[in-house]
Order: sequence, then structure tokens, then C-alpha cells
Amino acid sequence: MSNSTTQLTKITAEQLEDVNAKLEKLTPHQIIRWACESVGSGRIAVLSAMQEAGCILCHMVKESGLSGKMDVIFVDTGVNFPETLETAARVSDAYGLNLVTLKPERTMAEQTAEEGVLYLSKDGQKRCCHLRKKVPLRQIIGKYDALLVSLRRGSGGKRSDVPVLAVDSELNLLRIHPIVLMTDEQMDEYLAAHKVIINPLHAQGYPTVSCNRCTTPVLPGEDDRAGRWRHLEHEDKYCNINPTDRKRVRDNSDFVELASETAVKILNFEI
Repeated sequence: MSNSTTQLTKITAEQLEDVNAKLEKLTPHQIIRWACESVGSGRIAVLSAMQEAGCILCHMVKESGLSGKMDVIFVDTGVNFPETLETAARVSDAYGLNLVTLKPERTMAEQTAEEGVLYLSKDGQKRCCHLRKKVPLRQIIGKYDALLVSLRRGSGGKRSDVPVLAVDSELNLLRIHPIVLMTDEQMDEYLAAHKVIINPLHAQGYPTVSCNRCTTPVLPGEDDRAGRWRHLEHEDKYCNINPTDRKRVRDNSDFVELASETAVKILNFEI
């Protein structure tokens, strides 16, 4: 939403089903270009935790001719690995993206002094993720109409049926997943062909990387997400900051409101 006088149109998750079916026929680069043309380059950004898939997405944005025209949103939880922070700086610089770093209101030391060591219990871990990962994203409400995100169905679990387009009613924007159909093999091929900058922790036993308090290396034969909250013996290995990781509804109760001109371009998309 650009200002209070802009005419708005509601977009529901159900309305996006036909658009999603059409977008699945496009390549990742085509989806990125379509997103920018539909939303406008000033109203769309990349959201990346600087893991392997996110780094590939940042490279694709550059390859789509959007260097110097796109923000990349990175949430610095205050307890990221140093390698992750270094990767964020390297990727944004090399691919011509404007790095926008979001931080929690309190340092980890301040949070611990006031609430204790939250991540030592399941309920506390959920609150910690909420405070340090989810709440900082509220800073971008109103600034963007869409975020390019690197979720893939090939990751399995809760992401096995993630759509290309999803609504994020809390941030009032669309989540767009250009590489949703990329397989693990295609990821490896892309990394090798383009020499994509990636987090060095991936080569050190970390298939997924998050905060240093709750991420450990993974043993051969274990699930890729086994290193998440290992100390809690979690059944749910997700922090649930992605709307599609939570329970989804396909009716009119889950929606966003965007400028009518933008909404029309999205809903009337034809190949």
C-alpha cells in the first residue's frame, strides 16, 4: 500500500490458486521478472536467511537484471553464526543488492536478563523465535507488497506443497517462491554452474543454518533438519515464521489488501 488514498483490493489465498497453476509453468527467472513487473521493483524485496537456497535466489535476482534495484531483507537475530553475517555481506555486495538488516528490540543478554534462557524449553523456544525472528519483520509493514522467498517443495515436510504465491496477512504482502520446484539435484547443478556464494557452514555439516544457540551439525543419514533444536527433541523442526509452515486455509479468511492496480495485474495473469 503506497498511501492512505490508494484504492485497495483484497486478495485471498483461494483467489491465487489459478494464478499459481499458471506460474508453475514458468522458470524461476521468469517468475522473478513477472513479480517485479506486476508489483513494481520498488515494492518488492528478497527475504533471505543466507542459507543455500536463499543465496541461489539472490544470484537469480542479479541474473534477472535487477542489480541495484532490489533490497534483500536479512533478520539478524543477534545470535547468528559469524559465517552467516559474512555471507549476507558478501552476497549483497557481489550481486548488487541493498542489504536491509532487521534486528530484535533487545539483545540476547537483555532478553535473557528479563525472561530467562527461553530456548531451553519448547514453549520458550517458540517465544524466542517469535521475538528474535518474527517480530523484527514487522518493521517492513507497508514498505513492500511482496517478498521473494526461497522455500522449496523439495525440502519436504511442511514445505512439500508450498505454492508459488502465498498470502502473508500479518505483513500484508504476498510471499513469492520462485524456486519452489527446484530439486536438490537442480540446486547442486546451479551452484556449480554459477559458482554461487553460499554459507560456508553448509560444507561443515550444517544442511540448514539458523541461530547458533539452537543449530547443530547433522550426522550422515539424519534428516536435514535434525540439527534444529536437537536439545529439545522437537517433533516440529520449524520456527513457523513462514506463513506456509503454519496451518493454511484456502478461503476468504486469509487475505492481503494491495493497491487495486497491482492486484489486477496479479489476478489477471496469463501466460
